[in-house]
Amino acid sequence: MSEQLGKIEKPEAEQFKGGKKLYLVPLIFSGENTPPEYKERCHRYWQQVAEQLASLEEKIGRVNRVYHESISLSGEEGMKLVEKLNQSCYQIAKSKCDNEATFEAFEDRELLEEIIDWERCLLLGFVTVKVASKVSEFYTETSKKRYEFMVSRITETLKDNEAGLLFISEGHRLQFPKDIEVFSIFPPGLDEIHRWLRDEASKKEELKETEEETETGKEEEEETGKEEETETGKETGKEKEEEEEEEKEEEEETEEEPRETEEKK
Repeated sequence: MSEQLGKIEKPEAEQFKGGKKLYLVPLIFSGENTPPEYKERCHRYWQQVAEQLASLEEKIGRVNRVYHESISLSGEEGMKLVEKLNQSCYQIAKSKCDNEATFEAFEDRELLEEIIDWERCLLLGFVTVKVASKVSEFYTETSKKRYEFMVSRITETLKDNEAGLLFISEGHRLQFPKDIEVFSIFPPGLDEIHRWLRDEASKKEELKETEEETETGKEEEEETGKEEETETGKETGKEKEEEEEEEKEEEEETEEEPRETEEKK
């Protein structure tokens, strides 16, 4: 069962204070070259995550363990990797670890590297259906093993009456055990990011269509121009032939005039 923050009232929250709890936060990234308006939305999103997480801890219990997708190391080594991946996420994770939470290794490095390789293969595309099917099969099999390992890490490390904090990509396929109560943190900023991404995708699609229409128009103009040039060339050629024919007739007439004069003499 997954509860959404904001729907948990104080009386109801009491029943969740015991047992295992997992606070799930969707991972959002922004790089150096991302547009300023996207960076602004990401910043607002992580601020809201921190606020909602603090509220959740107050109602149900503080974070005891921190997990992060793509991190196969624990403790300080794992935290250093998070710092390189996502500064906003790192700040939240660090604040929990500074408050006595433990950063746990979440991934099996071999499975993680294997899934990255299969993803790269899928992105390259294939010539034959047979090879595409085989690679897709390997990817699915590795993904299943990877997700099972992730769940096992939480099951093994998260104790009774503890709360874990998990940073993971949207669309994950983790199946959590029934004895773990999952609380998904979805602040308003996440919807803003989704909406912005959809709008940008639509703009790019419209721009692409406009460019294609413009290119098609240019090609049609060029083709029309060529046809007009050909037609003009034909007309010019015809006019030239007519002029040459007239000149030839004039020359013949000029030659006939002296002959008539001589015959008269």
